[in-house]
Amino acid sequence: MPMKNRSWKRRDVLKAGGFIALAAPLAGLPFKNKDGGLPISLPQDARFKKPARPVTAVVLGAGSRGNVYASYSQKYPDELKIVGVAEPIEYRRKKFSALYQIPPKYQWVTWEHALEIPKFADALIITTPDNLHYGPAMGGLGLGYDLLLEKVIAQTWDQCSDILKAAKKNNRIVAVCHVLRYTPYFRKLKEVMDSGALGDIVSLQHFEPVEHIHMSHSFVRGNWRNSKESNPMILSKSCHDLDILRWTIGKPCRRISSFGSLTLFKAENAPSGATRRCTDGCKVEADCPFSALKIYLRRKEWLGHLLIEDQKDESILKALKEGPYGRCVYHCDNDVVDHQVVNMEFEDEITAGFSMEAFTSYAGRRTRVMGTKGDAVGDMTTLALYDFKARTQVVWDASKAPESLSGHGGGDFGLAHDFVQAVSQQDASLLTSTIEASMESHLMGFKAEESRLSGKTVDVRMG
Repeated sequence: MPMKNRSWKRRDVLKAGGFIALAAPLAGLPFKNKDGGLPISLPQDARFKKPARPVTAVVLGAGSRGNVYASYSQKYPDELKIVGVAEPIEYRRKKFSALYQIPPKYQWVTWEHALEIPKFADALIITTPDNLHYGPAMGGLGLGYDLLLEKVIAQTWDQCSDILKAAKKNNRIVAVCHVLRYTPYFRKLKEVMDSGALGDIVSLQHFEPVEHIHMSHSFVRGNWRNSKESNPMILSKSCHDLDILRWTIGKPCRRISSFGSLTLFKAENAPSGATRRCTDGCKVEADCPFSALKIYLRRKEWLGHLLIEDQKDESILKALKEGPYGRCVYHCDNDVVDHQVVNMEFEDEITAGFSMEAFTSYAGRRTRVMGTKGDAVGDMTTLALYDFKARTQVVWDASKAPESLSGHGGGDFGLAHDFVQAVSQQDASLLTSTIEASMESHLMGFKAEESRLSGKTVDVRMG
């Protein structure tokens, strides 16, 4: 029976948050509280300690992701200090160096230059493009650096394996930026699944709606459009999702099959009158939902990758006339899929289905978990758990978690926090997304692409 007016004490909130075994008290939990969902309270790991000094790090690649992780040092200067940067785009390098007061001798144009001198910091934050992960990772490990390595680890399975071997050989910590593992929402989902509240896990359905403009920006015009220059879509965009499935299920994937294709964004689908660039007097620009003039110039959205120092109309227009983001979406050199499904069988006959879809008006992952005692449904904001026997439901609201204030639902700073702890204490177990833990979900991605291209079900075996 709902108890909407119950006054919650701290222990009650901890119970509702799932930090005391979930299976027993479920029947006594309310359907919802009066605010619509219980807060997710994340307890501090008892092993975490305040660093004796800030961990020092060099950022290789001062683009979007590099700035995100570096910004942790602005909020927590006693934990992390940025002491060097390598960035080929001059205005980015200068702006970043000024912000973090980096002396000229520790400012470089390329990552190669940064690794020409002996190790002078604790860690490297590698946020270079996908095709430039392998070189700095191998070079940095050879010099003795710990690594915060943006996903995807590398472009091939052999390269990923090389980095793992180098990390072990040099006894270094490598954290892979699977930031979803560090969000209050997915931590709660895993906790629910591990608790036994759902009984035995039988099946999962997971959905990633990319959002149609995000698709056109990043995967048609942008840096991740071409599998040879970056990675296949299942890795460059959705290795987060395969990783979440492997992590929450907690058992190895045994078999995988996948289907998908590039349906819309190709030359034969260009409307009559479409020009090579949206700025070339295109006759259908006014009616095109993917018009670069609409997205970047009129609405001033998605400007972070245009490589402009300001947001003045003339700067944007020049970038659209000369750079990749002004191209017609039907006349780009993209080859990654715009829709893909992946079917997986895990140990103990647990099945999972994943769908990546470009053509949505919204973003944000959705997940359904089916167990023998109940089911769970979530959308990265709300997580609802239903108990079959008690016929009751408990709902958590991840937006109420104080840890959700950074990007990716709190995952960006959650990862940075745990990485600082791991490096400070030289204890990789303080991370959940070490390279060792992330390898299998990467293998799942490589095997899913193999299946998509071959039309066959593929075995997934680490070894």
